[in-house]
Amino acid sequence: MNPVATLYMENGKSVVIELLPESAPNTVNSFIYAAQKGYMDHHAIERIVPGDWVDVSYTAFGREECKYLIPNEFTLHPELVPLDSCPGVVAMGGYGEAGIAGCEFFFPLRNCPEHKGIYPVFGKILKGMDEIRRLEKVRTVPVLDLAEEGVKINRPVKDEVIRRISVELFGQDYPEPVRIKNAKLPANWK
Repeated sequence: MNPVATLYMENGKSVVIELLPESAPNTVNSFIYAAQKGYMDHHAIERIVPGDWVDVSYTAFGREECKYLIPNEFTLHPELVPLDSCPGVVAMGGYGEAGIAGCEFFFPLRNCPEHKGIYPVFGKILKGMDEIRRLEKVRTVPVLDLAEEGVKINRPVKDEVIRRISVELFGQDYPEPVRIKNAKLPANWK
């Protein structure tokens, strides 16, 4: 049985996700590692681009413990076939065309064929897509001090907080993720 993660929002809503270790094993390990350590708890969603995605973090959750990078899933596991990035899934955020990532994740709001093989899909939403669609519609303001050319960053006017994330592993063990040693960290993590 695949692990199941539940994001409990401050507003009382929740998003339930089936994690897919057979499709993105190291990515799942990274998510489980950070979630079980509580690194994502009490975190306000940082970026919403209506019609594109709800990006939970682009600052490594503002925590030193989350400032690590993992290799591109499909370089690490070339036998895997990347899943489609589309509404109803969760994907790992990343940096650059190499597809290196950490533990930041996002919810696509449209079909994103340009993500295939770069931002690994590592879970599917079992319950709570209505909450993701609600988040898409919250009022946002532009963030200008972290803007990269061609990258839209909008934060919610009113904080939309993940109170906590729980993960049910159904008796299975998941190791810590394989990390890139001495990786150059993204500028927005500083």
